[in-house]
Amino acid sequence: MPVNTTAYLQITNELSSTKTTLVAVSKTKPNEDLISLYELGQRDFGENYVQELVDKAASLPKDIRWHFIGHLQSNKVKYIAPFVHLIHGVDSLKLLQEINKQAIKNNRVIDCLLQIHIAEEETKFGLDESELGQIIIQIDQLPNVRICGLMGMASFSEDEHKVRNEFNYLNSLFTQHKSWFLAHTGKEPILSMGMSGDYALAIKEGSTLVRIGSLLFGARNYA
Repeated sequence: MPVNTTAYLQITNELSSTKTTLVAVSKTKPNEDLISLYELGQRDFGENYVQELVDKAASLPKDIRWHFIGHLQSNKVKYIAPFVHLIHGVDSLKLLQEINKQAIKNNRVIDCLLQIHIAEEETKFGLDESELGQIIIQIDQLPNVRICGLMGMASFSEDEHKVRNEFNYLNSLFTQHKSWFLAHTGKEPILSMGMSGDYALAIKEGSTLVRIGSLLFGARNYA
């Protein structure tokens, strides 16, 4: 399926009035699909798989901002540490410690979002409120990691009330810690929530960054 440039232009127009950042989720998609959106001005792309991200970053334009949005294993941080723009799904202090270690090796500070568990599904990863508080207390020990905000994935459900409540809960946590994020980073904090099926609802509930894949690229390609 070709890239849906009409949908891309509609979505970017929609987001422009809300100051919401679009991350085009390009996992499993060929480089030419990404270039189609790049030529329309898209610079933020999200990948779920480390090797695919490394391969694409090596062969695509250097001004692309690469977002890692999958579940990141500690032993793979080193492969993306030299160039990743933002790591979305940080769900443990152990992972943050490894990101900090690899950031030091690469002489850079790596921006991260803490993933909060907001969905009812057990398959979703994320921190609870207590774990979030513990990380915030200890983050000064990790000078090469910058916590820029929160990220969450709502339940895969057609129950709009349920999804809205999950987004609302995440936004309440974000609001509670927003001044800390601002002081910690010196820039506007990020609340990453909303994907192809629920991004409009996420924006209404306060999202500042949405991760959209299938609306732009069609269904994923699996070998």
